[in-house]
Amino acid sequence: MLLTSIDPFVQEFERQFDRAIRQAGLSGRGEGAGMPMDGVRRADDVVLRFDLPGIDPGSIEVTVDRGVLTVSARREEEFGEDERVFVRERTMGAFTRRVYLSEHLDADAIEAAYNNGVLAVRIPVLEQAKPRKIAVQGGDQRAIKS
Repeated sequence: MLLTSIDPFVQEFERQFDRAIRQAGLSGRGEGAGMPMDGVRRADDVVLRFDLPGIDPGSIEVTVDRGVLTVSARREEEFGEDERVFVRERTMGAFTRRVYLSEHLDADAIEAAYNNGVLAVRIPVLEQAKPRKIAVQGGDQRAIKS
């Protein structure tokens, strides 16, 4: 990614995201190819949005295990005996996407919702990882000892 940040969470997320993109392109198995993803960092959470058009919501599975978020889905289409397929460009079958989560995220509070072909996964940022304002003591206060 071209955006540079001093936020360690963002740097780690970008590193993992870039790694996942490279792996998806180099794997040859198409993992991730049928499930494009956007990731957005907000003040209190991270939202991942996966494009899953034409997917039966009952086939979507979101799991987290040892810091790895896995999204799996299945797209199937059956044809009648009197139907002959002459063009087939839509990918069918199982799709899986894995995202490595930073330790700054609360994996126990992940939420997911599917609407209009988009799966949104919300991952809260842990309280200790959120930016906070530090009070600056005035000249009348005791100096910090080094």
